[in-house]
Amino acid sequence: MASTTPETSAPAPADATTGQLIAQLSTQMSTLVRGELQLAKAELQQSAKSAGTSVGLFGGAGVVALYGVGALIACVIIALALVVPAWLAALIVAVALFVVAGILALVAKKKASQVAPPVERTVESVKQDVESLKEGAHHGRV
Repeated sequence: MASTTPETSAPAPADATTGQLIAQLSTQMSTLVRGELQLAKAELQQSAKSAGTSVGLFGGAGVVALYGVGALIACVIIALALVVPAWLAALIVAVALFVVAGILALVAKKKASQVAPPVERTVESVKQDVESLKEGAHHGRV
């Protein structure tokens, strides 16, 4: 892969020509943009992992809710077949399963809300870069 940097060492900024300074600026900006893109990519990957965990918790809540529906169906069957307190036991189990499903859903919701915007650090880094450029330009003119 060909390198975009000059083979010779760059002259000191005070001794450099305008063309050399512009070439250095172009090279440095290109390197900066590539670095920022790599940071954004890493942040997106981390955010996707966190979102995947939240989706898994929602799936778990759905499975537990399905067991709750099964227990409710068993409750109705027992209640109709026996007309004795056995249905009450099945109802208690169903309610307990729904409570567990509700807790899992709340945990998943909390986890999903904690997922940071994917490029938060990149935006902050770009702001710092712009501020540094402004300071450098200001100090260079004074």
